[in-house]
Amino acid sequence: MSDLLRRLRGRGWRLTSQRRVVAEVLDGDHVHLTADEVHLRAAARLPEISRATVYNTLGELVTLGEVLEVSTVGRAKRYDPNARRPHQHLVCSGCGTVRDVHPVGDALGDLP
Repeated sequence: MSDLLRRLRGRGWRLTSQRRVVAEVLDGDHVHLTADEVHLRAAARLPEISRATVYNTLGELVTLGEVLEVSTVGRAKRYDPNARRPHQHLVCSGCGTVRDVHPVGDALGDLP
């Protein structure tokens, strides 16, 4: 079970099959998917999941503070499951790719 699913269960969030598959799709440190990308991946695992369910679940996860909503100019919002560690986002103006950028102090702490 992923960290996200464990946290949600610990908060008493009802883990329906639809909610579970959305959380599983978002699992990972460097995932910044649009709602449509989440729906596409979720539907590959659970064909009956609706786009509305994905949007509603993402909204709930954002409200709970478990997922960050990343707004980009002229592009679809992206969803970042890395809500626990403070960071910024670098957005490529060409392709729209979103990358996490951690404070320099974090990077320096990893040096020998």
